[in-house]
This record gives sequence, structure tokens and C-alpha cells, in this order.
Amino acid sequence: MKKPKPTKHSSVVFNQLCKLIPVGMVRDLATEYGVDKKCRTFSAWSHVVCLLYAQLTHSVGLNDVCDALRHHGSKLLAIRGATPPSRNGLSNANKTRESDMMEALFWRMLDHLQNQFPGFGPAGRYKGLPHRFKKAVYSIDSSTIALVANCMDWAKHRRRKAAAKLHLRLNLQTFLPSFAVIEEGSHHDSSRMVALCAGLQAGEIAIFDKAYVHFQHLFSLTELSIFWVTRAKDNMQYHVCKKRKVTGNILRDDEITLKTKKSKGHYPKRMRRIAALVEVDGKMIEMVFITNNMDWAPSSVCDLYQARWAIEVFFKQIKQTLQICDFLGHSKQAIRWQLWSALLLYVLLRFQAWNSDWPHSFARLFTMIRGVIWDRFNLGDTLRFYGTAGDKWRMCIQPKTAYLPGFAP
Repeated sequence: MKKPKPTKHSSVVFNQLCKLIPVGMVRDLATEYGVDKKCRTFSAWSHVVCLLYAQLTHSVGLNDVCDALRHHGSKLLAIRGATPPSRNGLSNANKTRESDMMEALFWRMLDHLQNQFPGFGPAGRYKGLPHRFKKAVYSIDSSTIALVANCMDWAKHRRRKAAAKLHLRLNLQTFLPSFAVIEEGSHHDSSRMVALCAGLQAGEIAIFDKAYVHFQHLFSLTELSIFWVTRAKDNMQYHVCKKRKVTGNILRDDEITLKTKKSKGHYPKRMRRIAALVEVDGKMIEMVFITNNMDWAPSSVCDLYQARWAIEVFFKQIKQTLQICDFLGHSKQAIRWQLWSALLLYVLLRFQAWNSDWPHSFARLFTMIRGVIWDRFNLGDTLRFYGTAGDKWRMCIQPKTAYLPGFAP
């Protein structure tokens, strides 16, 4: 049977993707952040479209972006009047325009999609998250992005290295960012913990690794009735106040108080310490978790920490697919423009995948759209019919046989 082809569309695929951004949103933000005052021939909307194009095509430099957009100038003009930049114009825009505008555009666009399409967020739920948790569950972590040290003094990380760092709070029920900070890589993870946890509501759950263990802040979360799960540091000193019954792979389940004077002053209440055997790469190893919840089953605590891996999956997705390893500029503003545009494109692609019932990976979605970016195909039909990504199937070892009801062997 011949596979159906996608229907034609009056606009190119890239135009359909950019039109997900509401009319006037970029203009209003440009006025709010003063970007419009620095725009002469290269508008703020053209700047946003240009950076989205650079992300989607993995452009390797300023000349690559400018030459390609100039070649497709008529199709670019149809995207609400966007114009191709000159090399110096794009470089100057990335360096001098306030990158907070792109950050605000990302958050406003994310809120717009989640409010206008309530099914968009829940459809992206992380599959490894246990369904018994109804309150919002967040994974908190950071990822370091390597830069070129000899031309980025603002981002000095070590003697011969420079780096930017993305601190992120990921909602595991939507697999979408809830809060993010992009800055130079010299800041320790725990220094941004207060900002990442700001806005959490009572009953919600935060999961993080040992780098975020700061007892004073953990106690402030407990006082706000926010539950947290993390791993215990190897040198943590404590008193066992109560031992609980354990079964299976759970080795210890104790209620403890901290032992040292400073730590006990920061966290005067009891917490829970759980030692369990956890499978990692096919081997069973012992891990020790701490939490402020006294009611969960110890297996639930282990399952929650295992779900923390979702944020590593998120970082892997954006690093392996989007353009956040090669940059179009060396200034702090240019780096922030490009990183926030990468996150914005990620949300647009995730929404398009949900809208088209895309059953395959994010990387496959990215390469599919990149391959037809200037074609006049209907984007929804393209994701359903174009290329080799058809419906999922599996091979049966034995042919299925029909039986009358009650006569099956």
C-alpha cells in the first residue's frame, strides 16, 4: 500500500512553526525591555526568527545564518515581515540587545501554550514517575556548557576553561521547565537552590542530588510543608532516634537527628534516613536517601529519587539536538540569547509533537522538521506521513490464530 503524502500549505514549515508565537508578543516584550530602541533595520521579531532558524538548522557561524536567510529572503519576509540580517548586524544585536527579553519570551510562550491548551503539559509526563503521586514533582539540577576560555573572560570556570551553567527546575508531570537560571559556570549548584525552589507550594515534592544538600534551606522547605528527597552525604553525622521495620531491598529505615552543633542548628527537627539496594547498570549497589516525609513507604522514596533521572534525560535531549555547543558570539548577552532561544525552540517542537500525536523521539522530530524547513507542506501532516517514521509495529514470533470463545488452548 502506498504511503499517503502530506498536503500542501500556503506557508513553509518554518513559517508555521514561528506562527505559534502570538502576534504582538515579541513587539510588547521589545518595548518592555528597551530592545526596540536599538532596532533600526533589524527588528526584534527578525532577531527572534533568525535565532530560531540558527537553532533548527545547526548553523555553524554568522555567515552561515545570514547567507542562508538572504537566499530565502522572500520566504522569510512572509514570516510577519522578518528580514535577513547582515553579519555585523546580527553580531551587534546579540552583543548589545538585552537578552532578558528572550528569557521573558520563553516563559510567556510556555504559559500561553499551557493555558490555551490544557492537555499539552500532562501529555509530556515522564514515564518513570510513579503515578501514585498526585502533587507536582520537580527535579532540580544543573548542567555545565563548555565555552572557549581564551575569548570569554566573563565565564572563567577554571584556569584554562570557561563555561556557562544552566540551573533548572523540571516539572516531571509535564517534562517542561518551571524555573531556570543561565549564568557563568563558576557558581556552585547550592548557591542557586533558593531561587530554584522559590514558588513551590505546600505538598509539592522537590528531588535533587547531594550537591544541593544545604540543611538550612532544607529546613525552610520543611517549614513550608514542601517535601524533599535527596541522597545523604557520606560524612553526615547523626543520631538514630527510631528504627522502622524493613523488608526486601530496604536495608535501613530510621528517623534521625543531626549530630554536629552547626548542622543541628540549621535543621533541628527529625528527618528520615533510608538505606536501600538499588540496581545501577545491572548491579545492585547500596544508596542512602534522606527525606522530610515520615509517611511514605521506603520504596516510594527510592522510586522518587530514581525519577530524578528525568532531568538528565532533558539535558541530554537539548545538548544532543539543539545548538548549544557552538555559539554565534562570545559575549555574555550573545550566549544567553542563544541558550534561551534553544529552550524556546524546544517548547515549540514539543507542542507541535503533542498537536500532531508524534509517537517517536524528540531527536527524530527535530531532524524531520529540519529536513523540510523551507517546503510548503502542512506541518501536522508532515509529522504523520513524511519520511520513514510510520506507525509503531512489532514482529510476532508465531502467527496469531483465531479461536472461538472458550476454546482457546
